[in-house]
This record gives sequence, C-alpha cells and structure tokens, in this order.
Amino acid sequence: MNILFQNALAHKKQNTPPIWFMRQAGRYHKHYQALRAKHSFETLCREPELAAQVALGPIQDFDFDVSILFSDLLFPLDAMGLELSYSDHGPRLEHSLAKGYKLQNFNLEKALSELNFQSEAIKLTRQALPSHKSLIGFVGGFWTLYVYAAEGGHAGSLIPAKSLYQQSEFFVQNLIKLIEGNIQQQLDAGAEVVMVFDTSAGEVSSSFYKEKIAPTLIKWAHQFPGRLGYYSKGTQPSFFSEDFKNAPWAGRGVDHRWDLAETLKNNKHGFLQGNFDQALLFQETDEFKRSLNTYITQLKQLTDEERAGWVCGLGHGVLPKTPEHHVKMFIDTIRQEF
Repeated sequence: MNILFQNALAHKKQNTPPIWFMRQAGRYHKHYQALRAKHSFETLCREPELAAQVALGPIQDFDFDVSILFSDLLFPLDAMGLELSYSDHGPRLEHSLAKGYKLQNFNLEKALSELNFQSEAIKLTRQALPSHKSLIGFVGGFWTLYVYAAEGGHAGSLIPAKSLYQQSEFFVQNLIKLIEGNIQQQLDAGAEVVMVFDTSAGEVSSSFYKEKIAPTLIKWAHQFPGRLGYYSKGTQPSFFSEDFKNAPWAGRGVDHRWDLAETLKNNKHGFLQGNFDQALLFQETDEFKRSLNTYITQLKQLTDEERAGWVCGLGHGVLPKTPEHHVKMFIDTIRQEF
C-alpha cells in the first residue's frame, strides 16, 4: 500500500500528495501501444495476465502512486445480455432499451461469474505491483451504464435515456444489484478502494440527480463504508446534498470545472482527487509549464491542513496522444513543489 494514498484516505495532513490519473494506462502510452499491437482491446481486458501488464506499465514508466484495474466499465452490460463488442471506433452494444431490449430471466450469480476476469486481473496486478504502490478498482455508475443500455452509446442530450427511465425500473434495479456485486468482487480480490465513475451524471439537472441518482449512491457509500470513491463528470456543487457529502465515502473526484482549492478547504473527510485540465498537457512545453505553475500556485496558498486528502490528478482521464514527457513533467513538478 502507498503511504501517501493511505494518508489521503484517512484525511491526514501531508505536504506531498499521492498521484494517479484516470486512464493512466491507455492509448497515449507506448507500453500500452506495444501490447495493443498484438492484442485486441477486449483481449487486454479479459485476459487477466495482460490486464495486469497494462496496469503495471504506467507505474514502471511514470511512478504513479496508485495503480488502477485495467478494464472497461461497460462489461456488466454484456453480462446482462446487451452483447458488447469493440472496434477501432469504440464500444458497441448490439441491443438497447430504446430498440426494445427487455431483460428476461436475469440470473445475478451467472452475470457476476462473467465478471470474474476482473477479480483475477486485480489479484495478478497486486502480485506484480511493488508493495509500496496502492491498487484501486472501478465500476461505472448505474446511471452512466443505464444511459449506454438505453441508447446503445452516449449521444450527449440523452433524450432516449431520460424518456425511458421510468419504464426501465426492472432493468435498472437488476443493474444496481450487479454493480453492487461487482464492487464486492473487486474488494474481495484486493482492491483497496473501488471508484464509481459516473461520466453521464453531469447531463442531468441537479433536481433529477438528487431525486433519481443520489439515493442509490448514498446507499452504496453506507453499504461499503470507507471503501468506495465517487467521480462524476460535469456535475456542479449544487448536485450534492449534505447527506451525499457526509456519507462515508473513501473519497471523491472532481473535474477541472471545479475550484479545487476551495473544494479542498470544504472537504472534511476522505480524499479529494483532481483536477488539472487534461487538455493543457497538449500545450507547447513552455506554455504547459506556465499553466502548471498557475495550478500549483493556487494550491500552495493552502496550508497542509487545508490540503489534507488531496490526491493529485487530472480533471478527467489522460487523452489519446497526450505527450508522455508532459505526463512525466507533471508528476516530477508536483513532487518537487510539494
């Protein structure tokens, strides 16, 4: 386990934050590209030995403090019969709720068994990692997975998903049970924390979020106290009630739209992960250095107590073709400055 990450979980003050990026094992990285040249994306995910190799790469090359299960958040939908496949253009679901798919004869135990490859990948990744590195798992938020199931993709406006939601209660309730089981699988396999990634949550109103989405998430936080993290893309502070913020989360992530310094000061327990704008890693090096310095200057104005729980990362995931030397420069600069 990584002591910096453990301190962040415990909300202990420390000068140097742990560092991990969403999608840190991905298409920008030569290590990943070499493996991808030999294997399909789906094979890299479904073969635990290969998934462990992918996850280990950024730890070896960039010295991140935390490793992340290499997988994809859509696999539970395949286990529910929507027939997931991948191409160079991304994931594709053969069926969708908008095209009349009905969940029938759902067997939770059988669906969970189809996700066992993720547990094996976590076990093998843990064995391969240095002992001073932490390991987290992840699942998709139920709303985000529902959106994909409803539409067969993520179109942005989410008209079909929002229109069909009330009619899809049976599907959603079984999806929630499957995600809960998947969280437990990953924790049992050795993940220190499981992150819930809710990339479609910011496409709804704050009132819809509070009424339809937040209650299940709050229940999960209490079901897995101190073991579940949550990140949502595009959400605003108005989305989160006091009950949500005070739930026993291991921590939360915020994207680059949030004022990180102000949010850190108001974060009273667990970690807060974020939130440098990932697009700025594409700037020319001198301009990138200036952007990074601006980001650091704001955070240096906080005391160690106010920065307690900070896990340094990006606003969202590492983008394809991100310059590797800027990833390394980011990590080295953070450690030098803090």
